This record gives sequence, structure tokens and C-alpha cells, in this order.
Amino acid sequence: MNFHQKLPIPKDIKQQYPVTEQMANVKKQRDIELKNIFEGKSNKFLLIVGPCSADNKKSVMDYVERLRNLQEKVKDNIFIIPRVYTNKPRTTGEGYKGMLHQPVPTQKPDMLEGIIASRDLHMSILNEYGFSCADEMLYPDNLRYFSDVLSYVAVGARSVENQQHRLTASGLDVPVGMKNPTSGELSVLMNSIKAAQIGHTFIYRGWEVDSSGNPYAHAILRGYQDPTGRAIPNYHYEDILTLNELYQKSNLENPAIIVDVNHSNSGKRYLEQIRIARDVLYSRNQSKKIKTIVKGLMIESYLIDGCQKPDGNTYGQSITDPCLGWEKTEKLIYEIADTLNK
Repeated sequence: MNFHQKLPIPKDIKQQYPVTEQMANVKKQRDIELKNIFEGKSNKFLLIVGPCSADNKKSVMDYVERLRNLQEKVKDNIFIIPRVYTNKPRTTGEGYKGMLHQPVPTQKPDMLEGIIASRDLHMSILNEYGFSCADEMLYPDNLRYFSDVLSYVAVGARSVENQQHRLTASGLDVPVGMKNPTSGELSVLMNSIKAAQIGHTFIYRGWEVDSSGNPYAHAILRGYQDPTGRAIPNYHYEDILTLNELYQKSNLENPAIIVDVNHSNSGKRYLEQIRIARDVLYSRNQSKKIKTIVKGLMIESYLIDGCQKPDGNTYGQSITDPCLGWEKTEKLIYEIADTLNK
């Protein structure tokens, strides 16, 4: 390894790029609303929606502005958290790894610039549109750079078995979604949630720290792969009831499931997200247990349908996994709101 530069500690970055009191208050209020959903105090349906990867500030801000206007129209029964993923796991290690690595996808990585660009994007969204967002905890040590601007954190399918991810999740004060592993083993998923919900003493960023546990750690169903690599969905009625039964046998707090309608649930066929969302809502309407435990959906969406290569020049189109375009997204969210009203 070649050592390029010593990065500033998160405290220094936060002091150099501070949130305002107003921004902090907006996030605090949104955190309360979100926790009320997981505690069952609010019946609002959660939508974590946005690009597969946040690759360009201008197009992401354009997308979030539209999302803000839409949120106002469906606020009675839907709570939207923009999906602003600034770092991306890559199965083979190839491809665009996110703004945190490359603030400009076509340029060489610069981690300090990436940290600043990622924080600037989250702060701009919070300041201009009143949205605190979701990001993925790909690197646990980096999370502190953004902990004051995020209201939701996801742990990916390839990270959910990792001890440091579980321990770090136990020390967060916002909901953390634990995705089922790529193997689909629900026992692994439940163990990860339990580990995140209890307190620990561990090493973090060179410190000995302790955590009190995160009662808002919960499950995300994203499908899985069989030994041949074939995508197997797990969003169906029976799948949700099976996970609900495991929850009932546990002593976990705030049982909750978010259904990721893309990834292995859709086989990365992005248009299938619409059908899968409808299927999950139908299941909620057929079973009180499912309606109680399924708190929301995760949807991959951007301005333009599909995807392009990282060096593509189509404004607002994903450079990682394919996404629903804005028109289809808007129509789907209105449809979800109408279904929830019935």
C-alpha cells in the first residue's frame, strides 16, 4: 500500500463544515418522526427513495427538489427519506465506488475531496430542502463524518455479517436497516439485528468506546442469490410472515421490515419495482401482521430510466444499477398514497 495523506478526523471536518442550528433542528424533528414510525406511534408509510448512487450534486439536488414538492402532496400518510448513497460496494471491486471515492466519476479517487463533497451534498439537501437523508454504512470508520446530517443508515448485504458494522450500528441514534445477506439466511439477519440492538465495548477509530444499543435496528428484505447466482426474491406474503414469526420469537425491540423492491427482489430489472411495490401493499392489506411489521419500501429511482456507463453524459441517469425514472417514480408514489388511503 502507498500512503497518500493523513485524513482529518471527523470532528475537524464537522467544525470546518458545520451544520446550522436550523439544520440541526430540522434533522432532530425528522429523527423524531421517523422513530415514531418504527415505534408504531405513527401510521405513516416510509419510502426510502433515490438513486442507486449519488454521483453528481446538480442532478441529485434536482431530483431531491422534485421529491420535496411531492412529499408535501403525500405528507398525510407517507414519510420520504431521500436515498443519497455516496459510497457503493462493488461485487468484484470494479466500477464506480461512489462520491466518497470519486467526487467526479471520471477522475482519479481523492478521499479528502470525496468526504468534503459527500458532506456538502448532504448538508445542501438538508439546508435547501429540509430533508435529512439515508446513506449506506459501507465503511464504519467514515460514518462520523456524516452522523450529524443523516436520519437513516443502511448496512448492505455484504456487510451485515461483519462485526464492526454490527457494533457501530449499536452506537447510532438513528434507525439502521440491516439487509439480509446475499445467502438469504434469515438467522444471520436476525443475529445482526440483535447485535445492533444490544450494547458493546469495542475499538472505534483508535478509541475504546461503548454503546448502549440501537432499539431501531431492523430488517431490510432485498432478495438473495442461490448457489448458481440466480436471484431469489423474498418480498412475498409468505416470506414476510416467516420473518415476522422469527421476530415474535425474539426479544427484539420495535419489530420492523423494510422491503427493498430492487436488487435480488427484482433481479435488478428496475421496472419490476413497480409491480413489487404493489404486491407488498396488497400483502399489507390482506394481513394485519404484515401491515404492522412492514414499515415501508426502499426504491431505486433517478431522473431518467435505466443506467449508463460511468463516463456517460445523460443527465440524471444512474451510473451504477438501473433506476426508475422520475415520471414513473412520481406516479408510483401517488399510487402508494392512494392505496394507503383505502
